[in-house]
Amino acid sequence: MAIDLVNYEGKAREAVKAFWGNREAARQKQVESGKQDQGERASVTAGKNMDGFLALVKDIVYANGLEHADIHLARRVLTLPGYFRPTKLWDMLVINQGRLIAALEFKSHVGPSFGNNFNNRAEEAIGTAHDLWTAYREGAFGEYTRPFVGWMMMLEDAKGSSSPVRDASAHFKLLPEFAGASYAERYNIMCRKLMQEQLYSTASVIVSPRSASGTGEYKELSELTGLKTFVTTLAGHVAAEAARS
Repeated sequence: MAIDLVNYEGKAREAVKAFWGNREAARQKQVESGKQDQGERASVTAGKNMDGFLALVKDIVYANGLEHADIHLARRVLTLPGYFRPTKLWDMLVINQGRLIAALEFKSHVGPSFGNNFNNRAEEAIGTAHDLWTAYREGAFGEYTRPFVGWMMMLEDAKGSSSPVRDASAHFKLLPEFAGASYAERYNIMCRKLMQEQLYSTASVIVSPRSASGTGEYKELSELTGLKTFVTTLAGHVAAEAARS
């Protein structure tokens, strides 16, 4: 049986349009209320700008054999046990017949300041995955096959994210792949390494300009870290779980 990718490209474009449209609507609402937050915070305090991508994942789960799975999106039911900490709050959980099928994180990074958040995003992604897999090893989720663990980043395509960045290390040289790498390239490198080290089943980064609110334009940075790899791997995992159950 072939996996179903549910016209992911079209739905991704709709998700991108919604992302930029929701941000602008939130900003306008705050301007009109006279209680505008500082900088980009005015565009994100309304919350769920990545909802279109969550909807895409939901469609993939239902289309590939787990139409009765429980897909959790409400904050009160998004926690999983950890190993180094009691719990971790995820963005989306897929549970079927008491089995953890998938745990997913959806992030976004919009300018003008790209340097302030990249390291925080990296540390969070690495720590979250290490904590989950250690808890899995200790039986926190029962004696079942490994869940799909996904991480996705929506990055603004702008001069600040695409221009080379200089870094210096006082005592030792940087790894060569980071020399002069832009923030977009750094996210691409990070996603690749997160998968190579088996911290995430799939880690993806896509970039999109603010002007995409009308077109849904986005691009991938590599095949390995692209959206197609993300949805294909997820669909295959879901289909295997459906066959197993």
